[in-house]
Amino acid sequence: MSEDQGSGEIARDWQEASGRGDLVLLDGFHALKHALRFGAEVRLVVADDPAAVRALARALAPDVEADVARLVRPAVLKELLPRVHPTGVAALAVRPDRAAGIAGLGRMPRPAPVVVLDNPRNLGNVGAVVRLAAGFGATGVVTRGDLDPWHPNVVRAGAGLHYATTVERLALEELPPGPLYALDPEGADIRGLTLPDDALLAFGSERHGISPELRARADHLVSLPMRPQVSSYNLATSVAMTLFHWGGPPPAGMEQGREDT
Repeated sequence: MSEDQGSGEIARDWQEASGRGDLVLLDGFHALKHALRFGAEVRLVVADDPAAVRALARALAPDVEADVARLVRPAVLKELLPRVHPTGVAALAVRPDRAAGIAGLGRMPRPAPVVVLDNPRNLGNVGAVVRLAAGFGATGVVTRGDLDPWHPNVVRAGAGLHYATTVERLALEELPPGPLYALDPEGADIRGLTLPDDALLAFGSERHGISPELRARADHLVSLPMRPQVSSYNLATSVAMTLFHWGGPPPAGMEQGREDT
């Protein structure tokens, strides 16, 4: 696609591509930045002001500046999107291969847990969990139920970090192997437990908690510390507390040290 391609042609390309089920909307600069950093195949980038987006990449993400400069094309975003991100840029990227993702989730031994969201309802909460999982280096995020974890609003809330981990929707019988630790108010206090790297960490829906079928499948019930009369934590907060208790990525320098020993 040439730099001087007309905005009308770019708009047609966008409209044709956005109807494809294998492409994901990256809404805003941070989603684009993270997708590029973690190897996404970005097909089309459009911006109201490509020069401003190139300058943003130069200032905030010089590691992907060349890719942004090569890909970005001018377009009137309000004609292409129902809502324009404040950074004035959007992109379409190839959704990762589902079979490869499922295979990766099931590969053992696993270096980090898989987060399981049992029938989540709030798109923004799921995106926030994906962002947490990517930051902590979790193996992946699995959802159960009818919510699509690759919905554009989830990807937006996750800032494009779906490409930094594995995100899939699976049925109960399709969950990857590993001991299942389900968060439940009646469970053992997490402070007395060590969570193994191969664990499945399951969290219930924002309103109803863990479903009976997942609770029956659980190997361990785990609770988070909470003052009496406080009803619950936000879903993303619960995931953050649990992943922090697990341990997260090694401190800077430790990975290199392990390789040298």
